[in-house]
Amino acid sequence: MRTFLFLIFFLASFLQASIVQKAPWPQGESFLHFLEHHGMPQSIYWNLDKEDKELCEEIRAGVTYYTMTDDNGSTIEQVLIPINEELQIHLVRDGDGYRFEMIPVAYEEITDIFALPIERSPYQDIIKATNNRLLAYAFVDAFKNSFDFTRLRKGDMVAVVYKEKLRLGHPYGLPTIEAAMIEKRKKPTYLFRFKERYYDEKGREVEGFLFRKPVNHVRITSRFTLRRWHPVLHRYRAHLGVDFGGRTGTPIYAAADGRIIFAGRLGGYGNVIKIRHRDGFMTLYAHMHKFRRGMRRGKYVKKGQVIGYIGSTGMSTGPHLHFGLYKNGRPINPLGVIKVTKKTIYGKTRKEFLHYAKIMKEKLQKAVETKACPVRLDDLSKTDYCIDENASVGG
Repeated sequence: MRTFLFLIFFLASFLQASIVQKAPWPQGESFLHFLEHHGMPQSIYWNLDKEDKELCEEIRAGVTYYTMTDDNGSTIEQVLIPINEELQIHLVRDGDGYRFEMIPVAYEEITDIFALPIERSPYQDIIKATNNRLLAYAFVDAFKNSFDFTRLRKGDMVAVVYKEKLRLGHPYGLPTIEAAMIEKRKKPTYLFRFKERYYDEKGREVEGFLFRKPVNHVRITSRFTLRRWHPVLHRYRAHLGVDFGGRTGTPIYAAADGRIIFAGRLGGYGNVIKIRHRDGFMTLYAHMHKFRRGMRRGKYVKKGQVIGYIGSTGMSTGPHLHFGLYKNGRPINPLGVIKVTKKTIYGKTRKEFLHYAKIMKEKLQKAVETKACPVRLDDLSKTDYCIDENASVGG
């Protein structure tokens, strides 16, 4: 609660500033370049610790950042730069210099439930009803590995329970499908999000990820987290990947088939290879000692092919591989998708899932019966929409 009140106060003062500007982060811009372009000391970056330097490499092109300047617009007083949907860089003028800190992204989270008949296709109909292209994409993306969208009939129903984040009154990030139903020739197919994975109503996983572990016979030295409060340092930290410790020269393998989109030096990450895969996935391999011969931008690699070797380049305290996994630009936990076969839930977890699925199925069925109307994207900043009783405010 204390953190939330701080963020509300901070945002209020930020928005009441003399001049506040927002802009998309430029393609190819690094944090160091940003500091240079705005006349801010580069020591801000060089004085950071290893973890914060790595996070500075996670700023995505196109993300909206904010700057606040003084009355005449000549001096930057504060800057907000999101690095993921939970955490952002905050630069604030402090005497003759600037203070760097990581703070949570303040957002409101709403939950909406709706149902609509199919007229053309689920994708097109959801866009028409909600004006939310990202929601339509999220729906199709969730079902694509378990449902054949061909031969749908006009009048078949779609029902969705989803969560949407609002930041400063505007949609922020990608919506999350919590539960959904789609009919095909009047026969319903259900999907439920449970512990960050999607399952059918019998508890069978519906996502067929084909990623392998990028290294063999090594230990995990640091796990994935979007945001956590460090109880000793009294600050927010994040680690947008998994670190595998190993000896220098240990082979690194491509986690899946794909095309190399970057091979070179990347600030605190040292020697890096990025590979684009199907279905919007991208993997990142950092701190490499060296690349395997022939690894360059544009080269197509196969799953299990050696692409480089473990090292300690960049801001690294010892030889290891930092392995990052991204879906549509969003960092996700690699340990949740490194598997070869689909899995079924068993034991106590299965009982928990079946109870959850029953509740969500009843909500979807009620939405169909009542023909619940969706919230339109252009109405999200208004106050006359319904918010689910479980909706929460993040900060």
